[in-house]
Amino acid sequence: MRLVILGPPGAGKGTQAKKVAAHFGIPAISTGDIFRQNIADKTPLGQQVEAIISSGKYVPDEVTNEMVRNRLLEEDAAVGFLLDGYPRTAAQVDELDSMLSTAGHQLDAVLELTVDLDEVVSRLLKRAEIEGRPDDTEDVIRHRLEVYTEQTAPLVHLYSDRNLLQRVDGMGEIGDVTSRLLAACDDFAA
Repeated sequence: MRLVILGPPGAGKGTQAKKVAAHFGIPAISTGDIFRQNIADKTPLGQQVEAIISSGKYVPDEVTNEMVRNRLLEEDAAVGFLLDGYPRTAAQVDELDSMLSTAGHQLDAVLELTVDLDEVVSRLLKRAEIEGRPDDTEDVIRHRLEVYTEQTAPLVHLYSDRNLLQRVDGMGEIGDVTSRLLAACDDFAA
């Protein structure tokens, strides 16, 4: 399975990506996790993106594209993957299409987690407190939601036009959301 999961920050994409990916025996590839690890390790990439992420902006496409391209070439992604946090823009969709086409592959499905935005803000503020994430202040969270709406939400229409999109209610218990996501994947596998 080659999957993408979409949804606003705080929708539960990371949690659900790990569960769905484990179900299919594929890696969950989170650009946010990779960026945060590079920041923690003080790598050149981490230094480059730290200020961008902490202000709530997106990392430039060329940096993100290269990182994703390299990750998809790793052995564990040969049989499939679930991308979380990529693509975020129409230009990144084109780049992902090119990466997959070069390898003779295509996406199987795009899963969109739909959530209540006020609930998302609450979730992210709680996560910031628990995990000590300095990039999750209320102002930054609201800015990221605006950026998501402007840049990423249009991907929903693009993937819907390609008949790849499955909207899944992201509200409720984690296990219930996972069950709904797996049922949506089954719809595409059938």
